[in-house]
Parts: sequence; structure tokens; C-alpha cells
Amino acid sequence: MAIKIIKTTPFKGQKPGTSGLRKKVVEFEKPHYLANFVQSVFDSLEKYKGKTLVVGGDGRYLNREAVQIILKMAAANGFGKVLVGQGGLLSTPAVSCIIRKYKAFGGLILSASHNPAGPKEDFGIKYNTSNGGPAPESVTEAIYARTKKISEYKIVDEPDVDIDTLGEIKLGKMTVEVIDSVKDYIQLMEELFDFDLISKLFENGFSMRFDAMHAITGPYAKEIFEKILGAPVGTVINGKPKTDFGGGHPDPNLAHAHELVNLMTDSDAHSFGAASDGDGDRNMILGKNIFVTPSDSLAVLAANAHLVPGYKHGIVGVARSMPTSGAADLVAKDLLVKSYETPTGWKFFGNLMDADKVTFCGEESFGTGSSHIREKDGLWAVLLWLNILAARGESVEQIMQSHWEKYGRNYYSRHDYEAVNSEMAVKLMDNLRAKSADMKGKKIGSYEVELCDDFSYTDPIDGSISNNQGIRILFKGGARIIYRLSGTGTEGATLRIYIESYEKNHEKLNIDTQNNLAELISIAVQIAEVGMRTGRYRPSVIT
Repeated sequence: MAIKIIKTTPFKGQKPGTSGLRKKVVEFEKPHYLANFVQSVFDSLEKYKGKTLVVGGDGRYLNREAVQIILKMAAANGFGKVLVGQGGLLSTPAVSCIIRKYKAFGGLILSASHNPAGPKEDFGIKYNTSNGGPAPESVTEAIYARTKKISEYKIVDEPDVDIDTLGEIKLGKMTVEVIDSVKDYIQLMEELFDFDLISKLFENGFSMRFDAMHAITGPYAKEIFEKILGAPVGTVINGKPKTDFGGGHPDPNLAHAHELVNLMTDSDAHSFGAASDGDGDRNMILGKNIFVTPSDSLAVLAANAHLVPGYKHGIVGVARSMPTSGAADLVAKDLLVKSYETPTGWKFFGNLMDADKVTFCGEESFGTGSSHIREKDGLWAVLLWLNILAARGESVEQIMQSHWEKYGRNYYSRHDYEAVNSEMAVKLMDNLRAKSADMKGKKIGSYEVELCDDFSYTDPIDGSISNNQGIRILFKGGARIIYRLSGTGTEGATLRIYIESYEKNHEKLNIDTQNNLAELISIAVQIAEVGMRTGRYRPSVIT
């Protein structure tokens, strides 16, 4: 085996977070760019020689080429084995599942999550550790530090590997095993859910549509819904993964999954609708003429978990990201289990799950999961909903109504201002921080400020402190406004404003969300001076 040492120079701006490194394809196509990052990952790890690495991605443009580079570099750096999904394809939840099942050292996931794909769009890569979850900050910081100093990388001088044929092949001294992309994940789902009960739904005429958005979950969804559970062919739409995701934006929300939304709101609407994103870790849930917010979805799943085989003994706790509504907290209180409010980022949930503090967790950005893996999991959430629907024999609307009658309703919406000038966005947040000290006790419209702060979190497991996680304005009575800048895009900044009010009065449960929140929305825009400071007078996306 001939190992080549390639001289290189570091690139600027390669700082990865727990969501990995995301850039435009044109950046990743620059000579040595991907290799620099991969070598920086390997250089930041210890005691991996002879161990197993998992590799796969969502199939977006550049996926296959990136897999070949990683395989050759893994061989040159001393890994003993790589498990790679057939065709280079693995959903993010499947990677986590496989790392945990086969006790792999870690995994490299090729994805830019819910961002668009294609020659002029986005690509990404991230490293997951042996628990199956995103690398902690200590690892990502070490990777970043290495990217600033890297001067060479190792790669074997060998032909490309056949990644389309199942089985093992040698790459130098390393074994490459091409595995079925869906098999292990489906086996895990069969352990958690009552597939026989769900199948009876379809036998009795239950009508469903799942939108895979031409992304990675298509093959998983077709195998599970149409072949195993017996749903009619055509239940899965946009089910063939494409390198450009069919030209769409694979973000499962009301704006981007418009085809599914139309199917669920016409006169012949289906009983149930769901969608997942580019790499399969997010989900959207719809009933006939009803949208279930991710915040409400987490709460309903937690309240009904005992109806599902994998959670029949109940849950030990619930965690939500700070911007996610407090609906799950009310369920946790009723179940007499602990609830946790964390910063945005799945690693915080991973710590809690590893310590057996929580079973379910979720983020308002359409990510829900449980301790079965260490990533959010779109198809898992859909199957959990189906199992609950089958066990209760009710519609999505009926389940939501009874949930709100018991717990009250957290009216909730997120307003995204995408691709805002980064400097303007930072100044807007700085201005809010300056204002926050003087806001407590002030009356703004119909609302009185109870607390205003920049959210800080001390991890109860490892003691790490995360500051500046988002500006919170908490009002008496349970209403909230949250401001955050998101780093999941590749251009500019995304200003996210979260608006929430709580209503216990059953008679008001059918009020339209945006109308219910109209005064709070106006207050949120005025306090932040959004139009004046960004030049943007309407959000790009409302969910």
C-alpha cells in the first residue's frame, strides 16, 4: 500500500460546530479543502488505529466523490475498517444507529442537513463520536485548531472503491464493508414500534402521504411504509434521492414542503401527512387540515409514549431547546419527571441521555428524538405518531384537541429573517442585550416583562457553561419572545424570532395562531427594531 503525503496549506474560516462544516460546493471543490478537514479530524482523535469508522451521507452533489477521499484517507491514517452505506448513502439517524450497534469508534456524515444541494449549493461534513452523537465542543475546537495549522495530509494511492456492491473489499490494509443503508435502522424501528398494529391502520383504509423531498429518507420510507407496513404504493412522494434534491429546499416546514401541505388541506385531504429533510433527522407532522408544531409534537409524544412498546414503562425525563415552547414542560410535570431547558444543539441532549436523565428531547426546528440513538430522527417521530394514532384510534386533530384540553395550549410561531447582513444582525443582538437590563417590570402593550436575559446554561453532566445562547423576554402569564442568530446557513446570518403565549381557557383553543400572537409579534419587531436595523420588513419564513 502506497501512502502519499500531500503538502497543503490551511484555509481560513473552517470553524466547525456540532453541526459540522458547511460551505458552498465551490469551496469543497477547491484542491485539498475536504482533505484538510478530514485530516484535521483524524489528527484530533486518539487511539483510533485499527478501529472502525462509519461513513455515509445524504446523497447530495459531491457525496460520492467525498466518500472516496475519506476511504483512502482512513486507510492511510490507520483505521482498521470502514462501514460505508451502499452508494455512499446513510441518513444521519442511521449513522448514529450503526455507530452504536457495531460499537464503532466514530463516524463521518456528509450532509448540509436541510440546506439546498447542487453544484452551486451547499455541502457539509461532521464527525460523530462513539456514542453516535455529534462531537462535543472540546473535539470540534481541537479540529478547528488543527485546520489552522495543517501542512500535510495522508492518502493511499489506490483506485476508487466499488461502493455500490454489498460486501467487503480491501483498501490497503483496511477493510471497507459496503452495508445495506436501511437494514440496521429498520431493525431498530421494529424493536421500538408495534408494526403489526400500525399495519392494521393501512388495512382499514388509513390514508397517508410522506414527502421525502428527493432526499435521503426516500429509500427508508418506501421500505418501511410501503413494503413492511403495507401502505399503498405512492404513499411516499418525492422518494428518489437526487443530487440536487430535485431543485427543492429539503426543509420540512410549511413554506418548503408546499406539495405535502396542499395534499393535506384540499377537499380530499389524507388522514396523516409527514415529511423529513435532507439528511433525515427532521420531521413535520400534519393531520387533515391541521399542522402540528414541533413543540406540540414533542409534548404529545411524551404524553403518549406509554402506548408504544419501546416506551411502555414510561420516560425518565424530557429535554427541549430553550427556544422550543414550554408545552413539554407541562407534560413532564404531569408525569412527575424532570424537564430540562438546554441551548440549541443536540450534544446537550446527548449528555442528558448518556446519563439516563431524559428519554425524549426536541427542538422547535423540527427535530425530535429519543435515547434510541444520539441524533434527532425524522422517521422515528413519524412512526411514533403512527403507533399512537393506531393505539388511540383517533385522528391527529382529535389527539391535539384532547391534549390542549388537558394541558392548555402554547400558541407558538417562529419568524425567520434569512440571509441578513451578518454585521447588521450582530449589531441588532448587541442592541437587544444593552436594552435587556432595563426591561424587567416594564409594561409593553398588554404584557408585563417578568425577566429579560441572555440565556446561559450550565450542563448538569459535565459542568460546561454555554453563554450568549439567545435573548429571552419572559412575560407574566407564560408569554415569551426569543431572539437568536442561527449558524446553519452558508450565506449571511439568519435572525430567528420565537413568539409564544400560553392559553389555559378551553374556549379559546381554536383561535388562529398568527392572530393570537399578533400583538406579541408586533412587540417583538418593535423591540428589536428589525426593519430599521436590517432593512427587512417581513420574515422570509413563518412556521
